[in-house]
Amino acid sequence: MAGVITASEPSWTTPFSGLSPSCFRKLITALRREGAEPVRKGRPWSLPLEDRVLLVTAYWRTNLTLRQLAPLFGISKSAADRIIGHLGPSLGLRPHRRFRKDTVLIVDGTLVPTRDHAIAEQSKNYRYSTNHQLVIDADTRLVVVVGRPLPGNRNDCRAWEESGAKAAVGKTMTIADGGYPGTGLVMPHRRRPGEELPDWKQEHNRSHKQVRVRVEHAFTRMKTWKILRDCRLKGDGVHHAMLGIARLHNLTLAG
Repeated sequence: MAGVITASEPSWTTPFSGLSPSCFRKLITALRREGAEPVRKGRPWSLPLEDRVLLVTAYWRTNLTLRQLAPLFGISKSAADRIIGHLGPSLGLRPHRRFRKDTVLIVDGTLVPTRDHAIAEQSKNYRYSTNHQLVIDADTRLVVVVGRPLPGNRNDCRAWEESGAKAAVGKTMTIADGGYPGTGLVMPHRRRPGEELPDWKQEHNRSHKQVRVRVEHAFTRMKTWKILRDCRLKGDGVHHAMLGIARLHNLTLAG
C-alpha cells in the first residue's frame, strides 16, 4: 500500500509536524546523533526514520486516530502504533541539568484532557485531565523542564513538588502566579482584606505579570499540537507527548 505523506516531500513537513523543513532536518540529525535508529534484530521498520518521525509528530499535531493516520503513510494501524510507542519517548525534551546564576525561570501548570482514567481525575474544567508543570526560561522563552503528569485535581503548589519540577529547578530563581503559596517561588503581592497595596507593590505586580505571561504564550503555542486538547494515549503516553511537543516548540522558537 503506497503512502500519501512522506518526509521526502518538504511541503508535507510543516502542516504535519509544525516544523519548517530546516528545523525538521535538524531534528532528524539530532535523533541520529542520540541513537534513535540503532541496529536491531528482526524485521526492519517499514518506514525510514524521517517518515517515522513525521508520523509521530503528525499524530501529535492532528490528533487523528491511528485508523485515519496509518493509511496516509501506507502502513497498518498496528505498525503505526508500534512506531509511536517506540519513537515517541526518543523525541522527548532532555531537561536542563544546570542553570546560569543569573537565570530567571517561570513555572505554571496546565490541564490536558486525558482519557486514561488511571492517571487522570476530574478537574476544574469538569473533564478528566492531567496536570502538567511547565518551566520556561524567562529570557529565551524555551521550555527547560516538564514535570511528570499528575491527576488534574492536584493544585499547582502540590503538583510543583510531586511532579519533580521543583527538584529539577533546584535553587534557580523561579517566578509563578498566586497559585503557589508556601513554595518559596516569587509570586505577586497579595492584598489583604481592607488593605490597598502601595504603589510600588502595584508596579511590581504589573512587571511580574508582564514577564509571567510568557509561560501562557508557551502553552498556547504548544497546544497547536492538538493531542494536548484531547489525549487518547494511555499510561506514560501523555508525558511522552508533552516532552516531545516541548522539544518541537523549542525547535520552532529557536529556528
